[in-house]
Amino acid sequence: MSAEQAESDLPKVEIYYCSLCGWLLRASWLSQELLTTFSQELAEVALKPATKGRFQIYLDGELIWCRVKDAGFPEAKILKRRVRDKIAPDMSLGHSDVK
Repeated sequence: MSAEQAESDLPKVEIYYCSLCGWLLRASWLSQELLTTFSQELAEVALKPATKGRFQIYLDGELIWCRVKDAGFPEAKILKRRVRDKIAPDMSLGHSDVK
């Protein structure tokens, strides 16, 4: 299996953010947090401009965070837990595991 093929088998995250609301920096910061924590477990984190107050995060097409349904924006540690629980349940998140 080639490195490209192995990478394509890894999960992908998509962060949809309302560009009109100015949420690019928040989306960028969360993408950095995910890529730093899951550097070997994720193939990519894609930032997707949206409108109408949308802020949603998908992991391989499954909605794992919605600003409306989850009543706001995720804290990095909560988002990391949600991603970890789906892609690497045995992985320790260190201080982010403390509730």
